[in-house]
Amino acid sequence: MNGLIEWNALGQVVVAGVIVGAGIPALFALGLRLVAGTSQVPAPGAQAPGDTRGPVVISRPSPARLVGALLCFGTVVGAVAAGLVFLAAGGHS
Repeated sequence: MNGLIEWNALGQVVVAGVIVGAGIPALFALGLRLVAGTSQVPAPGAQAPGDTRGPVVISRPSPARLVGALLCFGTVVGAVAAGLVFLAAGGHS
């Protein structure tokens, strides 16, 4: 019965599926989280710290967060481009 399943090939497929199916979307989500502002700053006309009247002002992310987001997005774009090149080549390395 052990000859029916190639465990090495199955392991490779599972690892590739986890990396592509969960890793790439997780990197994209991390990049979005890094680009998002960190906290809300009270609007200029607010009278109390919890006052929600008026526009919401969100502070800009720090340069380090922007660099991290750029690395995440670059990795995602590179992985997608590599996948397209791999498929265009006929699926052979």
